[in-house]
Amino acid sequence: MPRESLGDLEHQVLLALMRVGPDAYSVPVLLELESRTGREVAAAAVYIALRRLEEKGLVRSEMRAPEAGEGGRDRRFFRITLDGLTRLREMRVALQRLWEGIETHLEAER
Repeated sequence: MPRESLGDLEHQVLLALMRVGPDAYSVPVLLELESRTGREVAAAAVYIALRRLEEKGLVRSEMRAPEAGEGGRDRRFFRITLDGLTRLREMRVALQRLWEGIETHLEAER
């Protein structure tokens, strides 16, 4: 059975989650995406991507109450699974292979 492919945003969300840390909720992931890509990302799109990644078994989540003195409401924290790490590694290798030798073509197009 072939693996279900990841969309660009799902791939980017996984990478942002890696950068934010092992336990992160959606807002820091969103801010990391915007900071690294230089474009606005809809919060709803990040929530949807995180849910899809969880359905695929690439992240897992848990609800947590705010820490003492923090205030606010419960948050859903996400962590990349071993399958998620494996998928990121596979995607990195595949993209690197696709990029091999392309630089010369890009330079020729200038």
